[in-house]
Amino acid sequence: MHAVEANFDGLVGPTHNYAGLSYGNVASSKNQQVASNPKEAALQGLAKMKALHDMGFVQGVLAPQERPDINTLKRLGFSGSDTHILALAAKTDPVLLTSCYSASSMWTANAATISPSSDTLDGKIHITPANLVNKFHRSIEPETTARILQAVFNDNQYFHHHPPLPAVDVFGDEGAANHTRLCNDYDDAGLELFVFGRYGLSPEKSAPCRFPARHTYEASTAIARLHGLTLEQTLFIQQNPDVIDQGVFHNDVIAVGNRNVLLFHEQAFLDKKELLNKLYHFFHDKPFYPIEVSSNFVSVKDAINTYLFNSQLLSLTNEEMAIVVPEECLHNNAVKHYLSELISADNPINKVLNFNLKQSMQNGGGPACLRLRVILTPEELGAVNPHCILNEFLYSKLTNWVNKHYRNQLTIQDLSDPSLLHETQLALDELTQILQLGSIYPFQRN
Repeated sequence: MHAVEANFDGLVGPTHNYAGLSYGNVASSKNQQVASNPKEAALQGLAKMKALHDMGFVQGVLAPQERPDINTLKRLGFSGSDTHILALAAKTDPVLLTSCYSASSMWTANAATISPSSDTLDGKIHITPANLVNKFHRSIEPETTARILQAVFNDNQYFHHHPPLPAVDVFGDEGAANHTRLCNDYDDAGLELFVFGRYGLSPEKSAPCRFPARHTYEASTAIARLHGLTLEQTLFIQQNPDVIDQGVFHNDVIAVGNRNVLLFHEQAFLDKKELLNKLYHFFHDKPFYPIEVSSNFVSVKDAINTYLFNSQLLSLTNEEMAIVVPEECLHNNAVKHYLSELISADNPINKVLNFNLKQSMQNGGGPACLRLRVILTPEELGAVNPHCILNEFLYSKLTNWVNKHYRNQLTIQDLSDPSLLHETQLALDELTQILQLGSIYPFQRN
């Protein structure tokens, strides 16, 4: 039995809404104040999980965060009953309230950075939750994220959990959205590619001017040290500041890799030549497929609008891969044509799988945003909480759970409704029983 790459997708939470909180994320800003459909969003995510499970992939499920985050509102000076706190926050600071209602934890590519046991000095899987300090609504996630990950990967023999990096701008960490691992085979030691937007301790170096660079060089090097990675197994490369200023807020919006394939836009990296030289050196005499997409074929604007690069590359066999894209890619002539050319060219990608993820896409997250990749040996997979691995029974349970608890429509005005708080807590309490996570949420622990 060989190691496999499992995808752990985030369940969309019951308070999925379009508050436009993510400055620098074009889709998030464009759809601000639009009514959302939490039930549809969750079912769309589950449909993708189920389809990949049916194809034989190991598919995991990660629980959403508790929202609204009443504890954060209390820390910021609101007091009284939960109902009173919601009413007062809605009246005096509605923007703060929307931040405490964000369902952004659905994008689990930002949840953590994970290094497989084949790369680490102690032979364990290392997990570091991202601190997400650049956005307030995401910076309140790490504590619960850590508890969720510990409840899923709960055997200390195989998994080493680290606390998030210090919650300061210098160590801004956006998780696996800026981390890609390349290798010959999942069993082999790989090359972990850390992509950063700026230098936290050297602000005079190249950085974007319009939108924030959320992830720092210092965060990447700290995680590499914590995970016990050698210099030969790590590569730190800067994202092109110009594409960040065009709305490419994470590397996974402009590049995606799997095994010996790296699919990237020609404007993705600041020093493309250095990157390719090091990758060719790593693969040496083994096959390596750097697939560079020219602006003549796909513009940065089209890449952002369709999330072509926010795709999943999945190994069908040792020689063949599928690319998982959102439906939007097929509605754009340039991107649709490029995908047709891609799967007929001389590279391992020979199949396109498309999914309707409109609810997530309207908030700025595609297929890759929704999943956290974990390479697992058979023994490590056996040590994962089995109730978080998708099968026919769990899919049915989760679908029924969503249909029972989720609303068909949610507006920003609905966030002051105290019944939404109680609905959400009831739903999450039931979910922790389905996934057998224990008491991971503040309302359960209090």
